[in-house]
Amino acid sequence: MTAEVRIVDPLAAPPGAVVAVPGSKSIANRALVCAALADGTSTLDNVPDGDDTVAMLACLRELGLDAGIDGDRVTITGRGAPEAPAALHAALAGTTSRFVTALAALGSHPVTVDGLPPLRRRPFAPLMDALVQLGVSVRPAGGWGSLQVEVCGPPASGTVRIPGDVSSQYVTALMLVGPYLPGGLRLELTSPLVSRPYVEMTAAVMGWFGHRDVAVGEDLVCVAPGAYAPSEVFVEPDASSASYPLAVAAVTGGWAEIPGLGEGALQGDARFADLLADMGCRVERTAKAVRVTGTGALHGVDVDMADISDLVPTVAAVALFADSPTRIRGVGFIRAKESDRLGDLARELRTLGGQVTETSDGLVVAPSRAGLHGGRLGTHHDHRLAMAFGVVGSAVPGVEVEDPGVVSKSWPGFWAMLEALG
Repeated sequence: MTAEVRIVDPLAAPPGAVVAVPGSKSIANRALVCAALADGTSTLDNVPDGDDTVAMLACLRELGLDAGIDGDRVTITGRGAPEAPAALHAALAGTTSRFVTALAALGSHPVTVDGLPPLRRRPFAPLMDALVQLGVSVRPAGGWGSLQVEVCGPPASGTVRIPGDVSSQYVTALMLVGPYLPGGLRLELTSPLVSRPYVEMTAAVMGWFGHRDVAVGEDLVCVAPGAYAPSEVFVEPDASSASYPLAVAAVTGGWAEIPGLGEGALQGDARFADLLADMGCRVERTAKAVRVTGTGALHGVDVDMADISDLVPTVAAVALFADSPTRIRGVGFIRAKESDRLGDLARELRTLGGQVTETSDGLVVAPSRAGLHGGRLGTHHDHRLAMAFGVVGSAVPGVEVEDPGVVSKSWPGFWAMLEALG
């Protein structure tokens, strides 16, 4: 069967647009777990309609929670630890699968967590190891460290050791259930913490639901025992998704503005605008929005992206158009994301004539604008690769993206947005 392919048309003129970006799936999924554990009804506004959030809501319903949807508003009535056996399916959602596994481990009935084949191939061992340390029964159907897995609690302890340099999602999963562990959570990190802004985001979301006694240190995370309270929250626009229209402005010399992502944004990936400023763009921030204007001249940067690793494909796409090399460092761990976000990304960009070299912990992108041409690109089940390829296609004729529907994981309307920019 022939794979679906989307031909990306270059923009007819540099854009000048205010772009509405879906809510952050990272914030939404954290808030949904807190709401599920809170005793009472919570309301979340600006919840995105991407696959990860849909999968989270489906899992919570399977756990017996009442979750209603009205447009981008979700009303959920929580009731603490799961009270019955359940079978949960997380589709392709890494955050969902890890968060609901920790949530399910609070209950005293067996809960099975599974996903589609690409999710089954993603690493799960650090979370399984952690749950065993907490006294939870963990029974994988296949080899240790991958889905499908059955967990059954309740936990007998709140102390655990876990590596911090694999994925912050494991740390977050444990933090979210930390108030409900015996004595709270004492999480000792055996290696440096990557993507620290995501962990700090977790602490902030927990605070929205009334639990603020959370300490995030260099090698220790502590969560006091307690409980969440119902809350009403607004999910700010997804900063990772916002990077794509901002990047299009950078490579085409136009401008794009993202409302709702101004000064004080919670997400670490809101730093993308600062990276574009370093690369030669003009950036304007207000309390309510951020605007990036391309100046027609882009320069390479040397940047450690360990804390903002979801932006690697976008930065690599922009770097193709720079007049000096860009070095991306500190992100070796993203080889185990939805795709190998170093190897797969580098190979596909080279298909277009990009001069991209893989390193042990990142990429080097040499100036490539003059040699860029069209070509067909595989997305490797990865929404972030697909959208980064859309950025390149906005300025380079003949870019074709296989499996373009993969963007539904975080931004189902991405291609329509890209067309509207033109």
